[in-house]
Amino acid sequence: MTLTFAMLAEWMQQLMWPMGRVIGFMLVAPLFSAMTVPPRVRVGLVLALAVLLAPVIEPPAASPFALAGIAVMARELMIGGLIGLMLRLVIEAVTFGGQVIGLSMGLGFGEVVDPVSGARTPQLGQFYGLLATLLFIAMDGHLALIEALAVSFSMAPIGNDHLDAAIWRELVLYAGVLFSGAVRIALPAVTAILVVNLGFGVMSRAAPGMNLFAVGFPTALAIGFLVIWLSLGSVLPVFQGLFTDAMTQLGDWL
Repeated sequence: MTLTFAMLAEWMQQLMWPMGRVIGFMLVAPLFSAMTVPPRVRVGLVLALAVLLAPVIEPPAASPFALAGIAVMARELMIGGLIGLMLRLVIEAVTFGGQVIGLSMGLGFGEVVDPVSGARTPQLGQFYGLLATLLFIAMDGHLALIEALAVSFSMAPIGNDHLDAAIWRELVLYAGVLFSGAVRIALPAVTAILVVNLGFGVMSRAAPGMNLFAVGFPTALAIGFLVIWLSLGSVLPVFQGLFTDAMTQLGDWL
């Protein structure tokens, strides 16, 4: 069989259609979009997934280089980003819960560069973010995300105008899981530290000459770390609930 330019162009078009959704997925999805993942590895994953998905999808009639094809490709990028964003919110909810705990304990000034996102994050926030990432891998969340990406091509075929305003409105409303999940993670430690602060407030009224900063700060740290140690077991069920809700919501949208 002789290879012709027309055959190569057809193969290239067939490969580019799934690549659009895969690229949007890789840019946002947890673990895959981490700055610690080398760019060559991400490019290799994009090409590998596109090659695996190209034979099982039905490409649209438009060319990806035409004006209509560019609009379709832009929609595919948004769909891939939407799939990755769902689980990214779950990871960020746990990380945000750790940040709230750190701020309540007085550790907000102890910031380090998060190797996953590249942003400056309180140390407890980074600890909870790494814990959520490890739970995500242990629960085969990365495999579930890739499966959701593959299934999305049959549930939301390429070229169909299925991104209406209602989906984006529901996405904004679902972003509230970032705050509700953070509250569920941080509530035990924040409540304990609040009780400690109330106790020191009563002591300051009874003994105004006491140096509360010298006594209260170490006490708040000790109580905070103790409550964190006791409440680490509750992170797994909270994370599992958020993960299940995210996958269910993603299936409903697709």
